[in-house]
Amino acid sequence: MSTTVNTAPIKWAQRSDSLYVTIALQDVKDETINLSDTTLSFKGKSGDKDYEVNIEFFKAVDAKDSTYKVLPRSIQMHVMKATSKDDEDEEFWPRLLKDKALEKNQVKIDWDRYVDEDEEDEAGGFDTSALEGGMGMGGMPPGMGGMGGMGGMGG
Repeated sequence: MSTTVNTAPIKWAQRSDSLYVTIALQDVKDETINLSDTTLSFKGKSGDKDYEVNIEFFKAVDAKDSTYKVLPRSIQMHVMKATSKDDEDEEFWPRLLKDKALEKNQVKIDWDRYVDEDEEDEAGGFDTSALEGGMGMGGMPPGMGGMGGMGGMGG
């Protein structure tokens, strides 16, 4: 009897110099993670199911300066983008994978870590304390008052 191997769900976000890649599986056991300068491969078990994923990055990464942690709810990776001497300006990638078709099926945006390219300098590193104060969205928008003049509605 053959064992069914499921595709591990991947989420990602980026900064100009690095990628945040999350393998969104809980309580992973027997994991094998191989990161090279062009690919990432993962095999592991979550619950009673086997998972794996093999991806080829859109561009080269710096595997030796990259890190990962196996956490109870996911595997989180901080993958450094490779920089060449000719290309000192770090840039945002249009996608994570070299193969655009695979990206649609295998990869989702990690909205918890997402920062728009224009806002990266304002956001700095990923710091959750910056999110705790909200974005000045408390209460009603300016000029809305108490919605006065609406007393005759509905009645």
